[in-house]
Amino acid sequence: MPSRTKPRPPHALSRKLANATLRALRGSYDEYNASLFGGQLKAPTFSLIASRTELGRWDPALRAIEISEPLLLEQGWGAATEVLKHEMAHQFVHEALGRGDAPAHGALFQQVCKERGIDGRAAGVVATAPAEHPALERIRKLLSLAQSPNEHEAQSAARVAQRLMLKHNIDQLSTERGDGYTSRQLGRTTGRTSEAERLLGSLLQDHFFVDVIWVYGFRPQDGIHGRVMEVCGREENVELAHYVYDFVSATSERLWKQHRTDAKLTGNADRRAYVAGVMAGFRDQLNRQQEAQVESGLIWLGDPGLSAYFERRHPSVSRRSYYERSSGPAREQGRRAGRAIVLHRGVGSSPSAGVAGRLGAGRAER
Repeated sequence: MPSRTKPRPPHALSRKLANATLRALRGSYDEYNASLFGGQLKAPTFSLIASRTELGRWDPALRAIEISEPLLLEQGWGAATEVLKHEMAHQFVHEALGRGDAPAHGALFQQVCKERGIDGRAAGVVATAPAEHPALERIRKLLSLAQSPNEHEAQSAARVAQRLMLKHNIDQLSTERGDGYTSRQLGRTTGRTSEAERLLGSLLQDHFFVDVIWVYGFRPQDGIHGRVMEVCGREENVELAHYVYDFVSATSERLWKQHRTDAKLTGNADRRAYVAGVMAGFRDQLNRQQEAQVESGLIWLGDPGLSAYFERRHPSVSRRSYYERSSGPAREQGRRAGRAIVLHRGVGSSPSAGVAGRLGAGRAER
């Protein structure tokens, strides 16, 4: 007798990885239930669906939450957990508030989402490509000028871009309401966060108008649990932070390869220390630029709206500072290289390449 089991689509996870993913979703559900919903929700059943058009669904009749498997595989855990929280908000309205009669994405649902830093759009997922912001366009043009072969011209353009970012954010505080914030996960989930990643997160938070936190992550393709960087901020700042993350990550790896060749090294024993040094050196440069901006009267005092958004999204998290480790030869060599990096718009990328593509990421120069 032929099997009645419905065949899984070619892109689907194996049964073992699908089950591991469902367990990870349940774990995240329990965490969000405690931190965002006061433990008022009762866990439903979870399943993965093959749909690309329906990213997630709360089914009150079956008490089930469904998450798109293609979403998990193509957009990653961060997008999937945003959909999960979106569906939990539907469950909260329906069960905890007893308002199954309320419009699906109406005012009550939007209020529940806003109070918890959840994306309340009908798509059920944080947008990965916000509309081009005028400030981003001006910064993009300046970063194009920072590709100049003249070192002084390039550095000048990069400094002006940094100053423009600061002025834009100061102006926003007096002209915009306390909304327009979003979040995004950057990089891959790893079992152990490297010092270079922590330094990169630190410089993004200190100089690019985003808040950074390390959150639980899961890689469905190989069942890896770990931590991943999440940035929160205004959409244009999250967009720019993503670009800087990609640019500096790629540049640090290129600098390491060049250093290894020049020093005639045969292995990667010093790679972690060198790359961490590059991050520290680039942060040194940004610190110097920040001091110059303070002297000129541009002082960043923080964004209360972002702080409120971050606290709604992560109510039980305490902020921690990151301190560098002790120095060493490879780290100091990387630090010197990092101090010479000029942030600029790359060349040769596809316009469909997402965040980095819109800003023109590609070849990174020093």
